[in-house]
Amino acid sequence: MKRRLLLISNSTNFGEAYLGWPRDFIKDFMFPTGVKDILFVPYAGVGLDEQSLEKSFDAYEQRVQGVFSELGLNIYSIHKEANSVEAVEKAEAIAVGGGNTFHLVAMMHETGIMDAIRKRVHEGAHYMGWSAGSNVACPALKTTNDMPITEPSSFDCLNLVPFQINPHYLDANPEGHGGETREQRIEEFLTVNRNMTVVGLREASLLWVEDDKIELKGKKPMRLFKFGQEPRELEVGSDIGFLL
Repeated sequence: MKRRLLLISNSTNFGEAYLGWPRDFIKDFMFPTGVKDILFVPYAGVGLDEQSLEKSFDAYEQRVQGVFSELGLNIYSIHKEANSVEAVEKAEAIAVGGGNTFHLVAMMHETGIMDAIRKRVHEGAHYMGWSAGSNVACPALKTTNDMPITEPSSFDCLNLVPFQINPHYLDANPEGHGGETREQRIEEFLTVNRNMTVVGLREASLLWVEDDKIELKGKKPMRLFKFGQEPRELEVGSDIGFLL
């Protein structure tokens, strides 16, 4: 299957600049392509400006452009395009930012770009996403950590990979917190969705997908969950093509 994906767990590590840790990976991902202009999807960024969603999206575009310009790349945001689907159809590269996954998925269905992006990636467009942007590359949004601030018409997502990602995966709850651990939440998901695999993608980690090959990159191992099996740890650099 034709696809080229960079699926990043998180944008920012504590004490670091925005998109600090994955910058070299983004550069390495884009540099060989010769593509400089990247269509940006900002719809997960709902809280960057209290006045309106439009201004939040403007602020998000500016924030990402500030980083990408240092890498010799240019961002143009889909929220400013007259026809969202046509913009996707013409895009050579697409970046989907993090934030609230429910709002992102709702807007992607509402604008018609969910199907358009899937088709365009399979035609050869390069795709990168962080946090919510990596979650929507999966079959569904069901392993997001986010609050359902709006109701999408469907939980279905891009299905660019046949497994689920839990971004920002944490191994334990904060001290004194009495709720379920992230592992317990994923086990709940697998009890209902028994044929699905879930990747717990820790912060400062990403998945690099080239057609039917996939590699874990970054600083931390990932945790792999399947129903009825003990979770497995897979180290950075592992060939995890069996997931595809």
